[in-house]
Amino acid sequence: MSAAPALAVIGGTSLYDLPGLESPRELAIETRWGAPSAPIVVGRIDGVEVAFLARHGRGHAVAPHRVNYRANLAALDALGVRRVLAVNTVGGISSRMAPGALVLPDQIIDYTHGREATFWAEDGPGTMRHAEFGEPYAPAFRAAVAAAAAAVGVSLVEPATYGATQGPRFESIAEIARMARDGCDVVGMTGMPEAALARELDLDYACIAPVANWAAGCDARGTGRRDVLPISLEEIFAHLARATEPILQIVAALART
Repeated sequence: MSAAPALAVIGGTSLYDLPGLESPRELAIETRWGAPSAPIVVGRIDGVEVAFLARHGRGHAVAPHRVNYRANLAALDALGVRRVLAVNTVGGISSRMAPGALVLPDQIIDYTHGREATFWAEDGPGTMRHAEFGEPYAPAFRAAVAAAAAAVGVSLVEPATYGATQGPRFESIAEIARMARDGCDVVGMTGMPEAALARELDLDYACIAPVANWAAGCDARGTGRRDVLPISLEEIFAHLARATEPILQIVAALART
């Protein structure tokens, strides 16, 4: 039996594959909680086995609130993966989180509802686990991500608090103002329950969050009010396209550690 991949990457909006994977092969894995969003692709980067999973499926077919997060994490766990780097697209709230930034969150606030947020959703045999979640992103692995970024000359903005909202709609100005008061620096729709499920499985989990746009009501300083303009999907995808290459550089450096 081949060794487990040294690293798994969960791709978010605009990152539906992992360019540069050598000898890629697709694995269709069924879990107790169903099938993951897409087949897991396993290949090599500089001779190191790396797994990739498209969170939203191919072509962004699965909305944030419909992602089977349990199946996604359980499938990676079944492969024997222990380190998971998630890419979660976000909007910027605080002044440091301008569009185009790459953020390395260290905290998270969950505003989602109705999602299957634990592997203990049904009664069953065994002892229910109250997972420690004070530091939602594994500190040692998060430090390794920061070191990998520094090694390839990519700047990450940290620390930061990620606010996870339900989606798929964007937030109102009042909702973002509330999140700013709560201490959120960025807002996204896929950070939870993914991070909590990874912790229940004892996976080392960290997140790189590319900032695609200012959140509703945030101006060029990330504070105060501005004229309410629709969030431009063209702007979002332009910023995400520029973020792809730095993220791939970090993944390559991380795979070698």
